[in-house]
Amino acid sequence: MEHKHEKVKPGKSQSEKKTAFVVLFSATTMILEIIFGLFSKSMALLADGIHMGSHVLAIGLSWGAYVLVRHLESKRAENVDKDKVLSLSAYTSGVLLLVFALFIIVEAVERFFTPVVEIRYTEAMVVAAIGMVVNIICAIVLHDKHEHEDYNRHSAYLHVLADALTSLGAIFGLICAMIWNIIWIDTLVALVCSLVIIRWAKNLLLYTGKTLTSKPDIHP
Repeated sequence: MEHKHEKVKPGKSQSEKKTAFVVLFSATTMILEIIFGLFSKSMALLADGIHMGSHVLAIGLSWGAYVLVRHLESKRAENVDKDKVLSLSAYTSGVLLLVFALFIIVEAVERFFTPVVEIRYTEAMVVAAIGMVVNIICAIVLHDKHEHEDYNRHSAYLHVLADALTSLGAIFGLICAMIWNIIWIDTLVALVCSLVIIRWAKNLLLYTGKTLTSKPDIHP
């Protein structure tokens, strides 16, 4: 009796599972922050929500890369460098991280020239705190001591870490505006956070760029 050879489909890696969790978890929080950012009229909180929404797309790209690699492994594709597929995803994610940081800078500069609006501090701080907690949870989930062995996962980690930073900045700016009536701190904090994110993006692009441009090993 003949037995047909069945292809064993590769299972989902831990990185893929963790990235998928972060995408869905962050997407839910993103919707909450954008709604309350508009309601509370806090630029920092709204920027945080938009920033998180952008990261959901970027982290979704990382998730998609894992799914693609798993699909290629199931097809036993020999002519595809799976490590470079993940590095390419991480490089693209780094570019998006840089673009999002620049977007926040533009929004913050525009705020300097707009009239001061009333800010609903309590609502804004509550949602910013929720966003920060969510991002800290996601960062813990994605953290890997050997981050340079998986740039794709590390890029997703940097995205949620950047969101946690902007959430913390939003809370600090709101407190300064509420207690000392220093409204411009809200904008200054957004600028500082953006500069930190740009530095992270630059390092990620350098690391992944080296991987993508390295020559493959040729075995005789």
